[in-house]
Amino acid sequence: MKLFDQQAEFDAIVLPHLDAAFNLARWLVGNDHDAEDIAQEAALRALRFLGSFRGGSAKAWLLTIVRNTAFTWLKQNRPALFVSLDNEALREIEDNAPVPSEALIRSANVELVKNALTELPPLFREALILREIEGLSYKEIAEIVEAPIGTVMSRLGRARQQFQTILKEKEAQ
Repeated sequence: MKLFDQQAEFDAIVLPHLDAAFNLARWLVGNDHDAEDIAQEAALRALRFLGSFRGGSAKAWLLTIVRNTAFTWLKQNRPALFVSLDNEALREIEDNAPVPSEALIRSANVELVKNALTELPPLFREALILREIEGLSYKEIAEIVEAPIGTVMSRLGRARQQFQTILKEKEAQ
């Protein structure tokens, strides 16, 4: 592939989704500086592996790279904070929590919501960000996190439940 063609393809596939890439990285690692590094590294990886993109959702493809880059970074730089949940454990989690209402999120103090999100474990925070902020489908999230849709639904249910609990605790303070 010629350099010009590769640049044009990169511009069309990756550039429109760089804001989403940075946003996901920031939520996963907790600060802008590290998120910039992760998003940049993910963009470089996307350029390097551009030939592996087989169509479909370019956003989901890039966010998969961002996710893998961020979790690798977390494991290397914050191993004590990184909690890994296997798919079997997630399948056993029952979701009885109602979905947080949009009105609650819109009316809540933005800082309060941000703080509550940062307290979620990375896998739950990731699922909530991808669904509620990035607006991805369950299928796209499943592709990004390389997990069955049922696992994604369990993570989202658990994330919503924990988010509501944390938010209520913070509102009471």
